[in-house]
Formats: sequence, C-alpha cells, structure tokens
Amino acid sequence: MKFLPVLLSAAAALVLSSCGKQETTSSSDTVKIGMAAPLTGSQSHIGQDIKNGTLLGVEDLNAQGIEIGGKKVKFELVAEDDEANPAKATTVAQKLVDAKVVAVVGHFNSGASIPASKVYADAGIPQISPGSTNPRYTQQGYATTFRVVANDDQQGPACASYAVNNLKVKTVAIIDDSTSYGQGLATAFENAVKAAGVEVVAHEHTTDKDTDFAAILTNVKGKRPDLLFFGGIDTQGGPMVKQMKALGITAKFMGGDGIQTPNLLALAGDAADGVIASIPGLPKDKMPGGVAFLDKFKKRFNADVELFAPMGYDAVFVLAEAMKRAGSTESAKILAELKKTDYKGVIGPIQFDDKGDLKNGPITINLVQGGKWQPVDTVVPTTAAVK
Repeated sequence: MKFLPVLLSAAAALVLSSCGKQETTSSSDTVKIGMAAPLTGSQSHIGQDIKNGTLLGVEDLNAQGIEIGGKKVKFELVAEDDEANPAKATTVAQKLVDAKVVAVVGHFNSGASIPASKVYADAGIPQISPGSTNPRYTQQGYATTFRVVANDDQQGPACASYAVNNLKVKTVAIIDDSTSYGQGLATAFENAVKAAGVEVVAHEHTTDKDTDFAAILTNVKGKRPDLLFFGGIDTQGGPMVKQMKALGITAKFMGGDGIQTPNLLALAGDAADGVIASIPGLPKDKMPGGVAFLDKFKKRFNADVELFAPMGYDAVFVLAEAMKRAGSTESAKILAELKKTDYKGVIGPIQFDDKGDLKNGPITINLVQGGKWQPVDTVVPTTAAVK
C-alpha cells in the first residue's frame, strides 16, 4: 500500500503526458462546406456532376494543406439532395445550416436556389450557385447570394441574337417547363426576339416531369415556326426533339444550358443533329483551366463533365480564397471578402457585381453536329443584344 501514492502519481503523469501528446498531434480544424443539388431523380446526372466538381475542389484544397488565420484546416463536403424540388430545397438548406456549414455551393435549379436562399440569408451563410440562372435569385436583396454563371437576362438575349442574326428566323414558337428556370429563360428569349421584330406564334407550357409532348407539338406544327425554343432541362428536351422529328416538324430546335448536355444526345439519338443550345461560360476545352480540369475530372470519377462541374470546383476555391483573405472561417467574415473576389479560375476570371452576379460572364452557343456538341459562337453580355 505504501507504493500506492507513487503508482497513482505515475499513472496521473502518464495520463497527462498522453493528453499533451494528443493535443500536439491533433488533426486539423474541420471546415464544412455545404453542397446541394438534385442527386436523385431525372436530373441527378446534373446534380452528381456538380457534386463531383465540388468534391474535387475540396480534395485539391486539402492536398494543398491550406492555412487560414495561421491554422491548418481540413475541408469537408456536406452534400445534400434537394431532388430539384423547391419545398425540399428549403428543408435541405436548414439541414445544412444546422450542420454548421460555413458556406454553400448550390443549388442547381433556380426553383430550388430561390426559396433556399432565404434560409441561408437568415443564417448569414454565403451561397454560391454553380448553375442557377434566373435573375430573381440575386435580385431579392440578400447579401448572401452569388453565382458563377451568367444569368438569363444575359443568356436569353444571347440565344435571341443568334436566332435572329445567324439563323435569320422570322417566326418562333416557345415552350417552357413551368419552372423558375424554364420560364425565366423563355421569357428573356421571348422579349428579346419580339424586340427584334420576330413574331412569336405560340408560347406553350409543360412541366419538368412530362415526356409526352404530342398535343403541344401538334399545335406548334400548325403554326409553322422557323424555330422552336425550349426553356427546360435535357430530360424533357431529348424526348421533345425526338417527337418533333416523328411528327415531321422541320423547325430548328434551340434551348439554354439545361439541354446542353451529353444526356440530351443520348435521349434524342439521331434527332439531336442540328439542335442549338447556349451555355454560360466558354467552351470547356477553351476555359483557361479547362483541358487540365477535364482530364483530372475524368481520372478521378471515370466520367466526362456533364455541365457545371467546373463552376462547382471554382466556387469552392472562391470560398477558400475569401477565407484566406479574411483569416477566418466565420461565415460573416467570409461574406465580407466574397464581395471583393478577383479570382482566376478554371472557367476564367471571377468577380461579382453588387448583387452577386458574375461580371462579364461569357455565353457560348453550341450546335449538335455528327452526334457531338460543337461551339459555334461565343458572346459576352455587352454584345449579346439582338441587332
């Protein structure tokens, strides 16, 4: 028993020594970045593409051993599935807030980003969308909303300019999918072509779940438009193009970024040849960091880039750069620095205006030729007006 105090003292010293050792070799502080997109359902191929691009950004940051405020940090991606559903998007947004993320990359759909943005704004958490193009997203007065793509007030006129100046169309029919994205893009396109003196012979509405367009297309066929413009996603655009061909509709088919995917080619088959679509940004292989990114993405995920993966990747680095400048991972301090962003990313230079929109974002017009998307024209917002 006389040795008990000595043994207890030794044990205590060992415990203290172990604790001290654990503290000196503790892992880096973890910084959580949220990501939200449709990871299930008909648009999951686009959501997964964004998730992979964002994940690649997080992995590359961790490989660099980033220090913020003199302290090494480890980034963690917290990904959530919003199912391209506005109601689910707000639930997902609150879940990310509760998970203590410092910022969010998302959402893809404007119809998801717009309602979710209030949740992030109330929590003071920065949100950078890699793909939401409806102008209303950044026009709500929230200081927390940003995007790294051109919006539809720029994309719609760019499509209209190409239709009028290059395709020389005189009459157009329009179909939208009744979502915030589809309606916003279709309206911007319609306003621009009307201003150029083009006659809009029909404006029809479907949903982002429909795949049978026989009734709508039969009505459009009777109007004999030079061009059919679709505001929607590839999962509807592909079947629509195929059904147009089956009905003998000879009008050219045009859409926005939602259809400018490899998936549309698979869904439309041979009918895809001649389809025209815009996409915010330069052609991917012409982006400053495009070739290297495409190669790295392919090696990491054994898949080609679908749509907005480069934007998700750059959004992560824009956030990290803001943290480094702030010397902090606090959302409020990150937010203050985001407004000063001047970053050279994979997609090119990234700066934000006072609303959080990307400054001078280029828009590329693509044409399907020989079963492949081929860039045919690139414009910037200042030159996108219809002549």
